[in-house]
Amino acid sequence: MTKIPKFNVPLADRMRPRSLSEFTGQEHLTAPGRLLHHMIVRAEPYSIIFWGPPGTGKTTLAHIIAASSGYAFTALSAVTAGVKDVRQVIAAAAELRQHKGRGTVLFIDEIHRFNKAQQDAFLPHVENGDIVLVGATTENPSFEVVSPLLSRTKVLVLKQLSETDITTILEHALADPERGMGAFHPEAASELLAFIAHYSQGDARAALNTLELSVMLTGPNEAGVRCLSRASVENAMQQKMLRYDKTGEEHYNLISALHKSLRGSDADASLYWLARMLASGEDPLFIARRMIRFASEDIGNADPRALQIALDARDAFHCIGLPEGELALAQAAVYLATAPKSNALYVAWQKAMRCVHKTGTLPVPLNIRNAPTGLMRDLGYGSGYKYDHNFNDAVADQQLLPDEIATECFYQPSGRGYEKIIAERLEYIAAKKKGRT
Repeated sequence: MTKIPKFNVPLADRMRPRSLSEFTGQEHLTAPGRLLHHMIVRAEPYSIIFWGPPGTGKTTLAHIIAASSGYAFTALSAVTAGVKDVRQVIAAAAELRQHKGRGTVLFIDEIHRFNKAQQDAFLPHVENGDIVLVGATTENPSFEVVSPLLSRTKVLVLKQLSETDITTILEHALADPERGMGAFHPEAASELLAFIAHYSQGDARAALNTLELSVMLTGPNEAGVRCLSRASVENAMQQKMLRYDKTGEEHYNLISALHKSLRGSDADASLYWLARMLASGEDPLFIARRMIRFASEDIGNADPRALQIALDARDAFHCIGLPEGELALAQAAVYLATAPKSNALYVAWQKAMRCVHKTGTLPVPLNIRNAPTGLMRDLGYGSGYKYDHNFNDAVADQQLLPDEIATECFYQPSGRGYEKIIAERLEYIAAKKKGRT
């Protein structure tokens, strides 16, 4: 019987990258030529503050900076450490530098939790080189870190890890027999890893904790292999896996259900199908793009603001991500569902496109052609053009379509919502051109 290894620390700590080559994500900082890459490769550390979401590599990068430069590494959490702890650490760092010529990387987690006086205490020691300060915060340093300390450090912004990054990290942890779960002989389908990655919300630590628990909850088969199942992952996450395939039938069924619920002006159904898609792992920005399309196709000018609402929801989600950004999508869904509906714009566009394909490249009427040269003017380009602003209500009676389709009418507003006003305006323009007003 294979002996089950015992570990004293969680998988997330065991799998902590030891060098930049093992680190996944944050390429905007770690790629060759980037600032952090330069600092680590050249072994030239200086004081910085990492600002980013949980589980994106702040602590790990602090370790790598210290290891690459041969510096000692000391960590404190602003949640539990007091002034006495800080003084002891700084005193030890000063002594190490003075007697052994070795620097110290002092990592302060949650540095925003220190008050102004505590943060000010670091200033002279950062300036004289006793410590290389690496702070980590999930809050905006502009508001949470004192200005003198900000001026002596460089703020580096860490991004939420992508699902691809998280999946890569999980795959490495599954395969590593020494620090990872490889000694347990686990096997996991790609969809299970993708599910864990999605619900980790960019937090590598959370994803690794879930993976470790999933493996431990899975018993080995006769061959000693632990085949992770949907049930074991759900048990580890306390989260139901909904059936969904981003590229298969269910994907199209759900987006169709959302679209038709929005079109049917049913806010409750729209929220339900939106929630189903998000809970199943659909890309929220895909949903946002579909709502942008819906705003033009099914609402159009009945409520011109609908398009802006959909665009704002996309931008809001892009700005704050999961889970907070989901509410912006929900707000947009309710607005779109309850807005007056009109497909007049969609129908008009289809008619215009069919006309173009049918009639080909009809010549532009002479009166609205551009005439930048004398020859063009002699040929009649621009001749007879009426500058609308010179006429009452800025409406001139002139032909603007080619002769062959001069009587075509593509856009016919529905009379619902703002299109009622547009219809009245078009009727007035038509009468104006015919001299009836």
